[in-house]
Amino acid sequence: MEYCPDKWVMVKFVTENQVTYKILASWAETYLGGASWKLNSGCTRIEEDDDWYFFYGYSGSVYRCHKKSYGMTGYTMGVYSHWQKQVDESEGASMEIMPEETNFMEIRYE
Repeated sequence: MEYCPDKWVMVKFVTENQVTYKILASWAETYLGGASWKLNSGCTRIEEDDDWYFFYGYSGSVYRCHKKSYGMTGYTMGVYSHWQKQVDESEGASMEIMPEETNFMEIRYE
């Protein structure tokens, strides 16, 4: 399955001995429905062309993310804040949004 979000960010999840990078994707409201979001299963590799990143996930999905669409909507900020509270209450775990200027091609995903 391929997804092409309106906005996206990369979230770095760290547990005691594992680092996982995931795409938090969001789509704007449409006349058929409200705003939505999706978190991929975790990035296994990446490809790029001039305008797009292609993030491949553990589930076999591909997130085609436009390089100029990095960021969150108010809706996904709320989702992320909820997760952050849960992570803050757990021991040995952390979570952060990667900065927009991150060189996503240089990250080791596996």
